[in-house]
Amino acid sequence: MARLNTFFLPPEQWPANEGEVVRLSGPEARHMGTILRTEKAQTVRLFDGQGREGLFTVRDIAKHRADLEAVKLAEHPDPEDGLTLAIGWGKSKRRDYLLEKVVELQGNGVIFWQAKRSQGALPDDPKATWNEKFVQAAKQCGAVRLPNLETVPGGVEGLLAMAGAFDHCYLAWEAEEANTPLSPDMLSKGRTLVVIGPEGGFDQAEADKLLQAGFAPVTLGPSILRWETAAVYCLSLAMFGAQDRS
Repeated sequence: MARLNTFFLPPEQWPANEGEVVRLSGPEARHMGTILRTEKAQTVRLFDGQGREGLFTVRDIAKHRADLEAVKLAEHPDPEDGLTLAIGWGKSKRRDYLLEKVVELQGNGVIFWQAKRSQGALPDDPKATWNEKFVQAAKQCGAVRLPNLETVPGGVEGLLAMAGAFDHCYLAWEAEEANTPLSPDMLSKGRTLVVIGPEGGFDQAEADKLLQAGFAPVTLGPSILRWETAAVYCLSLAMFGAQDRS
């Protein structure tokens, strides 16, 4: 069976039962009708980013809207394990690349935090364009769930306030004290948080606070990695570990 075109339907619009008709509007409808030239009676795949997906038949379509009937619905449970990355904020053109890779490599979430060496001020809330990157990546790779996305002000203290939600917390650090290599097995059991510094690295006081709070220092190898390379490395290890366990 050929791969079906996929579109995002907001969770609040998701049908409760098969046979219900939903309306797709906005950019997704324009993409369906204008770009992909989808016609009546075609079957497409929809997902809501929260674990639900389904096959839908196009009943009516216009330039800015499409009415679709739910044919087959499926729901996937929340993952019990997974990796969340806490990345020191910085002005970077490579952020979009990172957001795409978080989806493709099945990360649970991304936290941007304000570090002492951050370049620029961290936005109060995640930008809508960041979530759109998640959506586009999920459509491409077939993901059913969008990662959680948060911004945390308040420096390290803001991160520490969130640490209780995770089973394991690691500090990816370039210092000599970090001599334990991060491994797939360390990232495949429970909910895991890995903190990565900004472009200029951690301030010593930040690292000390994280260590005192119980974050385990780990190394990502002998090379000094850019922040987005470090993030993708961690995500790859986590995905490998999850596949090895299955």
